[in-house]
Amino acid sequence: MMHAYFSDDQLRHHGKTFIVAGERKPIPEVPERAEILSGAVSRLGLSLHTPRDFGMDPIAAIHDANYLTFLQTIYSEWQAAGGSELVIPNIHPFDRNGPYPRHHVGKAGFHLGDTSCPVSETTWYSAYASAQTAIAATRHVRDDGANTAYALCRPPGHHASSNIAGGFCYLNNSAIAAQELRAKYDRVAILDVDLHHGNGTQHIFYGRDDVMTLSIHADPSDFYPFFWGHAQERGEGAGVGFNHNDPLPLGSGDTAFLGALDRALAVMDDFNPGAVVIALGLDASRDDPFGGLTVSPDGFAKIGEKIGTLKCPTVLVQEGGYVSNTLAENLYQFISAFRTTNDKNAPKNA
Repeated sequence: MMHAYFSDDQLRHHGKTFIVAGERKPIPEVPERAEILSGAVSRLGLSLHTPRDFGMDPIAAIHDANYLTFLQTIYSEWQAAGGSELVIPNIHPFDRNGPYPRHHVGKAGFHLGDTSCPVSETTWYSAYASAQTAIAATRHVRDDGANTAYALCRPPGHHASSNIAGGFCYLNNSAIAAQELRAKYDRVAILDVDLHHGNGTQHIFYGRDDVMTLSIHADPSDFYPFFWGHAQERGEGAGVGFNHNDPLPLGSGDTAFLGALDRALAVMDDFNPGAVVIALGLDASRDDPFGGLTVSPDGFAKIGEKIGTLKCPTVLVQEGGYVSNTLAENLYQFISAFRTTNDKNAPKNA
């Protein structure tokens, strides 16, 4: 039986608004997302297990100390200085190679990559709980011998780098899961099927050859995160050849996405990972409010079926997917097909 994990603390964060093309708009990364997705989990006949607290060490293995201190303290520091209700940057550095700022405004600009990741009084608690959810699912696979597990992570994580938040993401749950798996497996792959490129994940592992990163997403020439996710980004140093991006034209649907998935799975097969993390975005849906791609519920079932053929331990980490009439259905179709196929494939022996 697949285990699924979620903590009610993940509902505490609500960023409320962000700026799009100069206009303040409601943030679609709302607590309701998790409630909708948990309904799909119940329909699948799965119970949501509350993760225990695994502490800071697994998070600190991915994120640097200044950044983690910032996430825990910036709200009180901002308020003490008479700041607004939410911590939102108004200045960003040209680069981050100079001295670390002491001023709260400088820290916000240093660590918050865009306006879609405001910090409120409860942000840290939800981000921390989301990471614990990913760790719990990963430890169930790594330590308990499970073939697979699902982490209902909210807020999501794949836009967060080692020291920068962005795109509704604060802690990189998929990267944390992959690093946890590395304690047992020599090679781990992260396959990101979110609508948006997993730029934070790419940044974290770009110079490494032990964790392969693969991302299928809307072409960043036309879509967030804009500056990363192009096919020519292949890694650096020891990591050259271990980062793979497959950007799709806006409006691409089932056929194009499944073709990209076939290419990604072929690359993964050559890499021969001991375990896999699926960064499970559902916002490639034709009904998602971001509207970048047009994958159908049946398409998500086929994606799940193909990923279910992986013959190694697999951790499913929830990324994007925003409120729509088919959000729950897309998760249901993906996991249903994934489980049916995955159950037929025994994992490799570690």
